[in-house]
Amino acid sequence: TRLAVVSPTSQENDEMLVAHQELATADADTAQPMEVVAQTEAASTAESQPSEDPQTSRFTWTIASFTRLNGKKHYSDVFVVGGYKWRVLIFPKGNNVEHLSMYLDVADSANLPYGWSRSAQFSLSVVNQIDQKYTTRKDTQHQFSARESDWGFTSFMPLSELYDPSRGYLVNDTIVVEAEVAVRKMVDYWTYDSKKETGYVGLKNQGATCYMNSLLQTLYHIPYFRKAVYHMPTTENDMPSGSIPLALQSLFYKLQYSDNSVATKELTKSFGWDTYDSFMQHDVQELNRVLCEKLEDKMKGTVVEGTIEQLFEGHHINYIECINVDYKSNRKESFYDLQLDVKGCRDVYASFDKYVEVERLEGDNKYHAENHGLQDAKKGVLFLDFPPVLQLQLKRFEYDYMRDTMVKINDRYEFPLQLDLDRDDGKYLAPDADRSIRNLYTLHSVLVHSGGVHGGHYYAFIRPTLADQWYKFDDERVTKEDTKKAFEEQYGGEEELPQINPGFNNTPFKFTKYSNAYMLVYIRESDKEKIMCNVDEKDIAEHLRIRLKKEQEEKEHKKKEKAEAHLYTIIKIARDEDLKEQTGKDIYFDLVDHEKVRSFRIQKQLPFSTFKEEVAKEYGIPVQFQRFWLWAKRQNHTYRPNRPLNPHEEMQSVGQLREISNKAQNAELKLFLEVEFGLDLQPLPPPEKSKEDILLFFKLYNPEKEVLCFVGRLFVKALGKPSDILRKLTEMAGFTPDEEIELYEEIKFEPNVMCEHIDKKLTFRASQVCQQCFFDLRNAELELKCLLINSPN
Repeated sequence: TRLAVVSPTSQENDEMLVAHQELATADADTAQPMEVVAQTEAASTAESQPSEDPQTSRFTWTIASFTRLNGKKHYSDVFVVGGYKWRVLIFPKGNNVEHLSMYLDVADSANLPYGWSRSAQFSLSVVNQIDQKYTTRKDTQHQFSARESDWGFTSFMPLSELYDPSRGYLVNDTIVVEAEVAVRKMVDYWTYDSKKETGYVGLKNQGATCYMNSLLQTLYHIPYFRKAVYHMPTTENDMPSGSIPLALQSLFYKLQYSDNSVATKELTKSFGWDTYDSFMQHDVQELNRVLCEKLEDKMKGTVVEGTIEQLFEGHHINYIECINVDYKSNRKESFYDLQLDVKGCRDVYASFDKYVEVERLEGDNKYHAENHGLQDAKKGVLFLDFPPVLQLQLKRFEYDYMRDTMVKINDRYEFPLQLDLDRDDGKYLAPDADRSIRNLYTLHSVLVHSGGVHGGHYYAFIRPTLADQWYKFDDERVTKEDTKKAFEEQYGGEEELPQINPGFNNTPFKFTKYSNAYMLVYIRESDKEKIMCNVDEKDIAEHLRIRLKKEQEEKEHKKKEKAEAHLYTIIKIARDEDLKEQTGKDIYFDLVDHEKVRSFRIQKQLPFSTFKEEVAKEYGIPVQFQRFWLWAKRQNHTYRPNRPLNPHEEMQSVGQLREISNKAQNAELKLFLEVEFGLDLQPLPPPEKSKEDILLFFKLYNPEKEVLCFVGRLFVKALGKPSDILRKLTEMAGFTPDEEIELYEEIKFEPNVMCEHIDKKLTFRASQVCQQCFFDLRNAELELKCLLINSPN
């Protein structure tokens, strides 16, 4: 069996480690961020808001001696658009690619408050100085934030073209860069209250979940669907993170009754999506189908069985009809959503025309008809019925075979407020379709994608009651919007923005609109009353109401605690009992895990002596028998009791004492409670401690059983020797007095545990187990820990 001694007390300066900022880069071949900066603290300055209308400017940057630029990246001068500061960022030799890389950057992002955002449409250009019609220009739009404070093009143009003097971009070693920027007003992040302003709340973004948030808001605002979700059977023993029905019930309840934005982590965990990559591997259509399939399965055998089919399922028939012989082939299929072409179609009706367009099978493409051989035929699709809730997926993303890449189709594409699928004498319907049902639909929601094929942002415009008022659901924020913004402005295409800044060329310039609809939801007029039903608390199971109200109360309690946190200090008390409990189970190298010890929440203005009375009540240790030690965090990230509090410190307030022990704002006060006991196990007054006294902690290690445990602590004299305490150590370990003991010192535990042998005949000071030696060794980045190991031999 082996006995280990861990460490003398330290006289180290009381310092806590502070997290450092980290940078991460992201690259793609379309509009994208250059760098993502993790903000560790909020700035105190507020961001000004621009006016309601877009404000635009054109900025020109002439870069002389371009080929002689040193450094990987270069920033332009700062220019102001819409009350905001901007600059252009370029990588003359490319951002790890063989292309010029160029971005629009928020010039003052480091000084803006946490949560700020701003939206801008912009173009970046390298001017052709020989013939301007060959100027290279790229357009995009982006919602800038602390996480994405720059956006643009990593592969803006090939370096071979840029540096070729004959091409006209580099003339007299000079290039000319232009930026045209239009800024739209954003809602003030801090003062805006979605619930107060609109009656609705948003969903928190987990980092890549805006597409999911848009879909969930759309489904939530279909009341019949929400009612069905509430009526799915769940029990009080279910956990939301393991049950999709319960997680969705919980989410919908909070959307309906909460005053603040709602988190989606429980729901995504119930999907098995618990990493950032999980979200990047899915799209809205896939999520919609996965969610509906899982709910459909969970609804089987319940009172809401068949709800998904009743709401979203339609049917069409795929047919092939021979022209010269009497032969037909039909295949009936169901759908929950329809994918409509955008490219080459001016509006939804054109897409439906294309969907049912008849294809001729002739020549080399003849159809092989059963018993008739190869025949000329016509092939197509017609609809047997449409669902009450019609979900249209617009094919904004397509594969470009010429460019061998996915591209986004930003063409103008119109959609009506009222969609009549019985038009032209029901040309979309199969001959045996039920024509008694009127297929007239009203637009309920418009899901929007802003950005390019490799990235962007999703949000939704919804009419929750199908009245005139539209609302924009953009993650945490919900705003009222006029019909034009929710409707016509999501057609895509180009937008012309006039110049309004004096001193600039006032000719208008056009932007491709990278913000456009990619999914539409329509409600059939004849089913509107049934679908837009009333949903209230009586639709929610009692166990669910109780559970969620309790969660809400706990949330409000935590919110109140957080608001009052500046009035209190958390004091964490570690005792011998904690060391015994944790060593060998939670702790091996260090002494204690402070997250697992008793915490006290104490008002800062209370004197520390009052807190000692609280401890006396908690542990039954009279005040006069308590001695408290401050902990110090060591360079190898372990904690050691540093020194006892002196009488003067114990007379101060809890808040003052916390400031003495730790300079970090709102940090906890960590203390070690030393209590001595007599043979009768009654507490004794703390022993006198001089500067020559060192407090050592001891662990016992059994190599045969591979068990580690804490066995106690001792005060030793700096000029004393380990051999002087061997008898005491064997007694503490439960060994016979003649067992031989070896001494080791714990040095570090990362990347590997390291221990060094200690000579029993040297003094503790000579063995460097003393206060002065600690300071000498700290400069060499060594830890002072003592490990005594007992050997059975």
